[in-house]
Amino acid sequence: MQMPPIYQSNPNLEIVDGVFRTKIDGLLYLQHKKFQDERGFFADITGLKNLEKAIGKRPELKQINLAYSHTNVVRGLHAEGWHKLTTVIFGKGISVLVDIRPESPTFKQVEYFLFEPNPSDEIQVSLYVPMGVANSIAVMEGPLLYHYAVGAFYDERNATGDKALSLFDPELNIQWPIEREKMIISPRDRESATLQELLAMR
Repeated sequence: MQMPPIYQSNPNLEIVDGVFRTKIDGLLYLQHKKFQDERGFFADITGLKNLEKAIGKRPELKQINLAYSHTNVVRGLHAEGWHKLTTVIFGKGISVLVDIRPESPTFKQVEYFLFEPNPSDEIQVSLYVPMGVANSIAVMEGPLLYHYAVGAFYDERNATGDKALSLFDPELNIQWPIEREKMIISPRDRESATLQELLAMR
């Protein structure tokens, strides 16, 4: 399948060291430097100090989650009433994010990120996902380990912020790297609402 237009960082998008703007307001692309030696590498995958400089406050992270997925699994598109810091630890996948905030200047904007981490890479990449932006991961080569820290405990979150957006919304016309009939998706994601249906529920 043809690859969708993938995000590319460049110096013109850099807000502070290692933190880059994207097409979606508040969605940030983070590059974390690795410290390598004969044992392997070490990396801080939060980058909270530079993230604080970029957004004006240090985001609170209360719960850290791991999702392990096989080839052709697609998780998403999900938005919750919390912010997230997401990192692909291993595997190859595309993360598609959609701005579903009607009040946002980038409402309906779609952004694509390719993640294919390699231990020999000099940097590790993460995304800072603001509240109300729907995100996903489509696994092209599994297994894929997806690490995400969130700004609230799951059982204490405001569940009214939970939204599942259809992967196949014709208005958004998302270019998935996996054929629809090959996707492994949950019942919730199979039956999720289009953007217009979500807006009508407000």
